[in-house]
Amino acid sequence: MEQVILVDEYDRESGLMEKIEAHEKALLHRAFSVFIFNEKGEMLLQQRALSKYHSGGLWTNACCSHPRPDEITITAATRRLKEEMGFVTEIHKVFDFTYQVSFENGLTENEFDHVFVGTYNGMINANANEVADFEYRSMEEIRRELASGKDHYTAWFHIAFPKVYEWWKGSRQL
Repeated sequence: MEQVILVDEYDRESGLMEKIEAHEKALLHRAFSVFIFNEKGEMLLQQRALSKYHSGGLWTNACCSHPRPDEITITAATRRLKEEMGFVTEIHKVFDFTYQVSFENGLTENEFDHVFVGTYNGMINANANEVADFEYRSMEEIRRELASGKDHYTAWFHIAFPKVYEWWKGSRQL
């Protein structure tokens, strides 16, 4: 049974709950999202496997999930990147945010999301149970697609991408 860490609006732990139950009850819990860029500044996107419990077939960031009880969030993010995309690279946290989105299947994502970024140019060995496809796309192409109203990205990607885009613009000017 996979558990998530319940938190308050300041990311202070308040308990544990089975993952699906937390999503059924729409309780705030800790999560992370990893955004990977190549040396050209393009973002790695994955298309979620069709079998995922929600948002199957939609495009999103390199990986996202929940830390396990007593697991440090950056450690969980590194672990999950390896499990989903088949590689490890150095990542660092750039910001966090909360969001809540309900899905047609009755589940709700209510997450305190820690956002990590990294750079990777090597071989990708994506886990077919998690990932249907993957590719690098330019930030401007992604921004145009999101603005066009095309609905082939995950709900949280629509929320996180503008924040990551602003960070990315600022980081390139350093």
